[in-house]
Amino acid sequence: MADWQKSDWRAKPRIQMPEYTDDAELKAVEAKLASYPPLVFAGEARRLKAQLGAASRGEAFLLQGGDCAESFEQFSADGIRDTFKVMLQMAMVLTYGAKVPVVKVGRMAGQFAKPRSAPTETLDGVELPSYRGDIINELDFTPESRIPNPNKMLQAYTQAAATLNLLRAFSTGGYADVHQVHSWTLGFTEGEKATKYRDMANRISDTLDFMKAAGVTSDRLHSLQTVDFYTSHESLLLEYEEALTRLDSTSGKWLAGSGHMIWIGDRTRQPDGAHVEFARGVQNPIGLKCGPTTTADDLKVLMEKLNPENEAGRLTLIARFGAGSVGDHLPRLVKAVQEEGANVLWTCDPMHGNTIKSATGYKTRPFDSVLCEVREFFGVHKAEGTIPGGVHFEMTGQDVTECTGGVRAVTEEDLSARYHTACDPRLNASQSLELAFLVAEELSDRDQAKAAAAV
Repeated sequence: MADWQKSDWRAKPRIQMPEYTDDAELKAVEAKLASYPPLVFAGEARRLKAQLGAASRGEAFLLQGGDCAESFEQFSADGIRDTFKVMLQMAMVLTYGAKVPVVKVGRMAGQFAKPRSAPTETLDGVELPSYRGDIINELDFTPESRIPNPNKMLQAYTQAAATLNLLRAFSTGGYADVHQVHSWTLGFTEGEKATKYRDMANRISDTLDFMKAAGVTSDRLHSLQTVDFYTSHESLLLEYEEALTRLDSTSGKWLAGSGHMIWIGDRTRQPDGAHVEFARGVQNPIGLKCGPTTTADDLKVLMEKLNPENEAGRLTLIARFGAGSVGDHLPRLVKAVQEEGANVLWTCDPMHGNTIKSATGYKTRPFDSVLCEVREFFGVHKAEGTIPGGVHFEMTGQDVTECTGGVRAVTEEDLSARYHTACDPRLNASQSLELAFLVAEELSDRDQAKAAAAV
């Protein structure tokens, strides 16, 4: 985009971003970040865009998941491994259900900043600025902790680089071998209530046994041992994003070097705002959260700004309405896309519209509500004749108790046992895999309907 510069967002209205008190310190941090290597590379972003384009046509399916907000304090190799492991398990189940490749994108190595519903919060009569994620300020409820600190961007970069290094090793070093992943999946199906999941796991086993008998083993087929795994985050803190943006020498286009895919939140999607201005100029795949207040006209303007060339795989629309509300909002947006002839990938975020406060005082998300929204999402696309191309979850590989329900029946009384999130409640490993089995059933139904229509 010849008329775009990476600092153009600074002339636009900005919201959900901190006001740093020391401008000299901020400029020094930005200069240091600008001298660091990018975290991702243009060729990787282009490959992801092509795979998302396939998902928009029903030739692949997007699985996007990970932390609500990454934490400096909870950062560990085991935590990265466990989330990666659960995403591989989910991907195997979805691949079996959809009979297409699953594009794996983590909310990792950059998901440090969080938008907030209010600029301040009050505790015991004391009002302080809201916690906005570890890249900006600290969770501790003290005046000093809540002051935005630009040096946290350097710590975020270091943690993101270490996370990407480990993810790349896991993706290509044999840890992702399809036979090993399936052995993890079998462990999930041991519970009394997991009969239908065990049936699908057994069918996957039969398929792998057949491949082995036919001589198709992972040591003979490299693609069974390795996976493509990409990173994504909400591009909320634009000083960080600009500092890591680079000009790609191959294409002559700008690349947001902070992650393979970036998205714009439901609170920051103003067509003339800073976040849309930044995202429109980079070549990365872009996600756009679409909530109940998104109008058809809003969406048409945003699609034109963010994907003027109507490129397949460039723009992913992430629907987040809440259980019981999908039918009230999604059809009009689907029609707006059809009227424009726009190339988009539709995915479902069933997390953000289903947050409630439990009787015990904890913020939680009922598993049944999450599942209900996913089913409504598939139902609308079936009715409209369009393609439900992916899912977007806040989840973790840890055995947390943050969302209620699921096959292990987490109750509101259980929430206090292992409630570790700094922001929003996440699905635990068991709930994530259970949801993958249920989404796989929806995908199998989708494909059966498609086959019947073709006869």
